[in-house]
Amino acid sequence: MEYRINFINNSFRRFAKAHKDELLSAFWDCLERGALILREEVSRLEDNLAKYIGTKYAVGVNSGTDALFLSLKALGIKGNWNYLLERVYQGEISIEEAHKLFEGDEVITVAHTFIASIQCIVHCGAKPILVDVAENELMNPELIEAAITKRTKAILPVHFHGKVCDMDRIMELAKKYNLYVIEDGAQALGSTFKGKMAGSFGDTGCFSFNTPKLLGGFGDGGGIVTNDKSLCEKIYLLRNHWNMAQTSVRMADFPTPEIVQWAWKSRLDNIQAGLLNVKFKYYHDFLERRKQIADMYCEGLKDLPLKLPTYSEGDVIQEFIIRIGSAEERERFKKLMDEKSIEILIRETIPNHKLKNLYLDNFSLPVTESISKDAVRLPAYPELTDEEVNYIISVIREFYSKK
Repeated sequence: MEYRINFINNSFRRFAKAHKDELLSAFWDCLERGALILREEVSRLEDNLAKYIGTKYAVGVNSGTDALFLSLKALGIKGNWNYLLERVYQGEISIEEAHKLFEGDEVITVAHTFIASIQCIVHCGAKPILVDVAENELMNPELIEAAITKRTKAILPVHFHGKVCDMDRIMELAKKYNLYVIEDGAQALGSTFKGKMAGSFGDTGCFSFNTPKLLGGFGDGGGIVTNDKSLCEKIYLLRNHWNMAQTSVRMADFPTPEIVQWAWKSRLDNIQAGLLNVKFKYYHDFLERRKQIADMYCEGLKDLPLKLPTYSEGDVIQEFIIRIGSAEERERFKKLMDEKSIEILIRETIPNHKLKNLYLDNFSLPVTESISKDAVRLPAYPELTDEEVNYIISVIREFYSKK
């Protein structure tokens, strides 16, 4: 279907058109120099990211998912849960037996997130322990302490759609129980909590540069920030086969150690970094425009019988999520939006802990489940025009007038 207003596609198409010369110049500069893997552009983006977040170090990686996974690996999170699940899938043992045979670490996170936040824990062999979110759709800090056991090694808070979790309480618990904190800031680049940037609280902060994200690139990409030099060094090695010497400009600060370990390949493409550096120059403008769009939605929809998001000082707008009452009403809503050529996103139809064969359904998460029934994401990218935003508002008002 050809939408008059699509959910995200016009964002990067319009930006590319408006900044074609800059983007082509950055692209061609990399080609002319043959600078394609871990060259100056990656280092410059790392410097830009660390400076922006206010941390000492940043590492560019292949994706936000890898940022989470490599953070966990670098911190030594491990176990045999992935191996046991494979045995369950093969019919060798039951899931009850798997729980009894589990040896390793537990990591506390939420189900109200993209699956990568949980997946990376399992790939490390650790067991994900899920707590519910509060009504603001962020990890409920009052539920964390009861989920901590002798196996707990880390908390992985998810800063969802531009809002930052209660990091005061989370860091307090982490200190009390000697736990690592890995912040999932994929949807919160630029968000602050009490004046401090998302990603700068924990042992690492993880960001995604995937195309739909706030600093969306032209493909996949991710970044990790930290204040720990030894942790940064380990992540550098883990992302590149435990090798700093191979085409890296960070060798002076982080030489390859003599003792080698098994590692992965998770390098941010140099051309991708060059294009992201162009976008970084306009990032403040992106965030300001997203706030303007959110304000237009809030004003235009304030008297309708739907639940609008609320924003605090320091929040950024990744997506504008409304809740409209029920799954049935949501289907009628989507049908009208399709008829009017407006693309919306409905993602949380089945919450992660209810997906079959992931064996997470032992967790009781009523708020997460309620959100999955009626949440709708509206377009909020900065390249939307006022005319388009007002058209979306008018169609939503038409939906409720027909009721």
